[in-house]
Amino acid sequence: MKRIFLFFALLFISQDITAATEGRFVQKNNMFPRVEISTTMGKIIIEMDRSKAPITVNNFLTYVMDGSYNGTVFHRVERDIDNERDFVIQGGGYDKEYDGVYEGDPIFNESGNGSKNDMYSIAMAYQDRQPHSGTRQFFFNMDDNDHLNPGREWGFAVFGMVMDGYETLDKIMQVETGFNEKIGYDFVPKTPVVILNMAVLEPTPL
Repeated sequence: MKRIFLFFALLFISQDITAATEGRFVQKNNMFPRVEISTTMGKIIIEMDRSKAPITVNNFLTYVMDGSYNGTVFHRVERDIDNERDFVIQGGGYDKEYDGVYEGDPIFNESGNGSKNDMYSIAMAYQDRQPHSGTRQFFFNMDDNDHLNPGREWGFAVFGMVMDGYETLDKIMQVETGFNEKIGYDFVPKTPVVILNMAVLEPTPL
C-alpha cells in the first residue's frame, strides 16, 4: 500500500512540475504576458499577445520557464545591404559555442493572425520553405519587413512587440558580423551576443 501511495504522490508531483513549466499554465488568465530578456548588451522587455498567437506564445513561454534560452546567443544580425536597411536579429537556437540546443516539437504557423512583421515586433523563425517547422528560434524585426507577412504563402508568425529596450536591439544591430564556418551562416556576430536570462514579469495592473 505504501508503494502505491508513493507512486501516486510522485505522479502528482510530476504533474505539478509539468504544469509549472508548460507555457499554457504560465499566467494562464493573462492574455498579454511580458518577458524580460537580459543580454550581454542590455535588457529587452517584450509583451506577447495570446489573443492572436496562443500556440506561439505558450511555446515561447515553455522555453522561458525551463531556462533553456539562458546561455544561448543571437546568431544572426542581418542588414539588407543592397537596400541599406536593417533586417532582423535572430536567436535562441545555439549556445556560445554555436552548438545547437534542445528543440521541442514543431508548432503550427500562426502567421495569419493579423499581426505584421513591423519594426520591433518579435516573430517565430522556421526552416526554409517549411512554415510549420518552428520550434524555439525567434527573431526581432529591425525594420518594417512586409515581405515576411503572409500572402498566398505562409509568412512568419508575429507573437509580440518590444515594450522597452529598443536601444539594446539598436546596439546589437551595430555589432561586427561575418561568416561562421561551424553553422554555415553569414551575419554571425564575431563577439557572441549572449542571452543571460529570460524571466516572466508580473502582470501589469489594469
